[in-house]
Amino acid sequence: MHLNQFLRDLPSWGVRSKNGQDAYCSDLTVVCRFLHEARGGKTIWQMDQADLRAFKSARLFGQDPDDRIAYSTWQRFLAALEKWVRWALDAELLEDEPFRYVDKVVMTPNGPKQIRVNEESEPGRSKVLISFLPYEDFLLWRDVGLRGFLPNGDRDPTWRGRNGERNGLFADLLVCTGMRLVEASCLLLPEIPPLAPARGDFQLSKAATKRNKPRTVYARLRVLRDVHHYVTIERDELVQRLRLTGAYDAETDSWRVLRSNRHALVVDGQRRAWAYSDIDYEDRLRLLSVDAGGRALGPLWLWLGEDGSPLKSSTWQSAFRRANERCARFDLDFDVHPHTLRHTFAVHMLGLLLRQTVRTLGMQEDQRFTLAQIKRLLIGNPMRKLQLLLGHTNEQTVYLYLDVLDEAQEIVLAALREWDEHSAILENLQLSEVSQ
Repeated sequence: MHLNQFLRDLPSWGVRSKNGQDAYCSDLTVVCRFLHEARGGKTIWQMDQADLRAFKSARLFGQDPDDRIAYSTWQRFLAALEKWVRWALDAELLEDEPFRYVDKVVMTPNGPKQIRVNEESEPGRSKVLISFLPYEDFLLWRDVGLRGFLPNGDRDPTWRGRNGERNGLFADLLVCTGMRLVEASCLLLPEIPPLAPARGDFQLSKAATKRNKPRTVYARLRVLRDVHHYVTIERDELVQRLRLTGAYDAETDSWRVLRSNRHALVVDGQRRAWAYSDIDYEDRLRLLSVDAGGRALGPLWLWLGEDGSPLKSSTWQSAFRRANERCARFDLDFDVHPHTLRHTFAVHMLGLLLRQTVRTLGMQEDQRFTLAQIKRLLIGNPMRKLQLLLGHTNEQTVYLYLDVLDEAQEIVLAALREWDEHSAILENLQLSEVSQ
């Protein structure tokens, strides 16, 4: 019962995303099962350092190589246990910390720093492989896996999918903005930027982002136009058809929205406007737009399934898995996940930013770096290559450069315009090759 309460309290303890909450639940379930089966029927409330060491030995160094986990996964287990310990101590369900801690020195962007870590922690051992796609490969995976084309660009006559354009558009949005899966999947209609000649900025509220950090991301104008087209054509046709059947009139567990703008909305029965920064994932699922007479107009959730209900992030994960399986039938070796597209965005954006920076400094590209050299620098593990280029001692420091994207707006917008032009050339080349 107490463990269930901890899982319910996770949003107030900094774990707001549905995927993060599911991961904590899964990890603690594995721990509980291990204690019950291998440690004499113990519960997690009786766990001590010896139990943790035994769990580590079984998971990291078990006899069956197929059952062993990576160091990064071990650190994730520890993070879940540490969060549970802090919650349990605060709730006075534990009298003392069940684990032992040591001081270790780690490198930070500001130099060495002493931190307190669990005795079984393995800082620095986690080797996270960053996977990304060359943009040409992304287009191939998207068109074959999600949109139902053949590898040569022709339509597949056996394709029976009905949502290929919508799914392809969702992938486009991820790869051109770097949004996380949950951030992109829970967007609301009023949060879509208007079509403007120079920018398409999505204001991601803290209620939908990781670690409650609001930020601005920018979409390529071609993708933003496609989002507006989806809303006004495909999505609107679906909603209007379902409205005629009364599908939304029976909604009883909904927040009935009277009006909204890009920053807040007004719910029937509430006196004050409700800012998007206060509307979490679950509440967003319940938002239903109504007219002045109280008649349902449809969900405010952007992405809808064939039954008119909001598509959750787990549905998108399934769509990506099916796309990988479809590509495999054509001997296309892809293992693409939503986060792969976030990495792909980071790599391509960093490459474009390098070129923009060279131009900003007034240098010709061929004086310092050719485009081929920049491309080689970003092949393999892109963050490691960028680390070498920038001269940082610690690879983790390079991740801080992704935060710069929130501040260097003009450079980012210029890079996005160049990406738009580059992708248009690539797609036109593919079309011309097919026609020949």
